[in-house]
Amino acid sequence: MTATAGKVIVVDDDESVRRGLRRLLVNSGYEVEEFASAEEFLDRANSVEPACAVLDLAMPGMDGLALQQKLVSNKLPLGLVFLSGHGDIPASVAAMKRGAVDFLTKPADEEDLLRAIETALVGARDKAALSNRLSSLSPREMQVMHRIINGALNKQIAAELGIAEKTVKVHRGHVMKKTGVRSLAELVQLCARAGIN
Repeated sequence: MTATAGKVIVVDDDESVRRGLRRLLVNSGYEVEEFASAEEFLDRANSVEPACAVLDLAMPGMDGLALQQKLVSNKLPLGLVFLSGHGDIPASVAAMKRGAVDFLTKPADEEDLLRAIETALVGARDKAALSNRLSSLSPREMQVMHRIINGALNKQIAAELGIAEKTVKVHRGHVMKKTGVRSLAELVQLCARAGIN
């Protein structure tokens, strides 16, 4: 398997697992960062470039599901893959519902793991690109966008925000241009992918 350049973050309390994953991932062309606990990773994860995080489920202190919840709420551009020796159906369902790309049990098939990592990296890059497009909006453009995707008409938006309808049209045009969408349906889809309701 040929990997695209990318970063993989391994969070697992088992040093031998981290060592084995590092060997596999480096040999597959990935940059690897390792952490022995969720807390150690969070201490250094304020600003993360798009990456895949391979998380263990059962760790002392904060477990993998709690870490996933924190990462999702912080909106970091990470694709998540669980790799656990303690997986069960409820845990795997919870992880997948929160956006994990895959939930594999140890020892995982190398090809399955690399495929999941590559899928997670593509998703992380997409998430980062969406975030960049949305962060280019001004606060007023964000207010207008939220109302647009919830079905409000220009006249309604103008009344709610206390601005002229013509001004709403200008902001609406800026939103469409800055996000790179051509229709309301595309804007709604973009916002859904970015986790904006």
